[in-house]
Amino acid sequence: MKTPISRRHFLRGSALAAGAASAAPLLGLPGVALAQRAGRSRLKVDPEAATAQGLPPVMINANENPLGPSASALQAIDGIAPQGGRYLGELQQELEQELASQLGLKTENIVPYGGSTPPLQYTVMAFTSPGASLVTADPTFEAGWRVAESIGAPMHKIPLRKDFSHDVQAMCAADAKAGMLYICNPNNPTGSVTTRKDIEYALKHKPKGSVLVLDEAYIHLSPTAVSGADMVAAGEDVVVLRTFSKLYGMAGIRLGYAAARPDLLKKMTYFGINALPVTAMAAGLASLRDPDLVPQRQHANTVLRDEVTTWLTGKGFACTTSESNCFMVDVKRPAPEFMEAMATYGVFVGRAWPVWPTWSRITVGTPQEMARFQDAFAKVMAGQRGPLQLSTALLQDERRDGSVTAYA
Repeated sequence: MKTPISRRHFLRGSALAAGAASAAPLLGLPGVALAQRAGRSRLKVDPEAATAQGLPPVMINANENPLGPSASALQAIDGIAPQGGRYLGELQQELEQELASQLGLKTENIVPYGGSTPPLQYTVMAFTSPGASLVTADPTFEAGWRVAESIGAPMHKIPLRKDFSHDVQAMCAADAKAGMLYICNPNNPTGSVTTRKDIEYALKHKPKGSVLVLDEAYIHLSPTAVSGADMVAAGEDVVVLRTFSKLYGMAGIRLGYAAARPDLLKKMTYFGINALPVTAMAAGLASLRDPDLVPQRQHANTVLRDEVTTWLTGKGFACTTSESNCFMVDVKRPAPEFMEAMATYGVFVGRAWPVWPTWSRITVGTPQEMARFQDAFAKVMAGQRGPLQLSTALLQDERRDGSVTAYA
């Protein structure tokens, strides 16, 4: 029996949506407005009071994309939503075929997930154990750390090099019994890139029997980072993780995938796999088929990020070398103090990592948001505080935890 959405019908609809220039009428709001509203649950100030004082919240703390989904993705969501009562397995097959085609893989190499954090967690569960350690950089995205700790797997956190890239030589030498090497490229929170030469070194010299996991959540934002998808095609011990949360602006819609040999994917799916939201799959397909989306957003992000980091370094504040939608800046004081002071101006910046206690992660927002960031930054560094009152209880909770819930 044919499902309500046929492959031919959706292919035609997605192609039309890819060229669209207007937002979805179902949603009724532009992506920027939706992204701003979505951040309210994390605010430490009253958003209405902040707006009344001319300081609407600037949320540059969670590596979200303030542009939200593309116009074509919004139209695809609008078109598919009435069929949300169905699982639409055919749509998932279409998504897998599109991903495989674009990456030069077979559909058997692709498993979609609700973002790339779940498959990252599953790789740690599948390939590490009390007798097989996790080797990572420090600082980097910590979701895997928490899983390793929960299952009793040893961890080796290797400091980044002075150029902020992964020290692959040290990572490969860290533990002959390692089960998994994790490289986030570009790295979160630094935005720094590890070269293809280093990735190849890691693959060649990793401990026998271990798996190299390449987290490419931010790769679409980088003009130089090289994917490891071809290593998957060659049948290597490699798992590539990607998400639509970053450049594609779908963090709240939840779509990502793992690419690997079928036997590696089977070990991961043992721990969990579910039907995907049909809205996420439709938006993902429309995004993949929009030829201008990646180059346009990548260019805009690069120009704005480099303008801000140049301004910061010109004022004497060191920044990481980034090719992502985030970077870290050394604020020369405990990062939580800086975060709190910035929040009094309605500007919410990212946290620090314990290994770099005076560095704060900054997400690249819109030009208007980054202008607000620069204005607040200059005032905070001059010892000033803004007019907004903070919720101290929430701030204390965040400090005690040391982090916030993070997804990719």
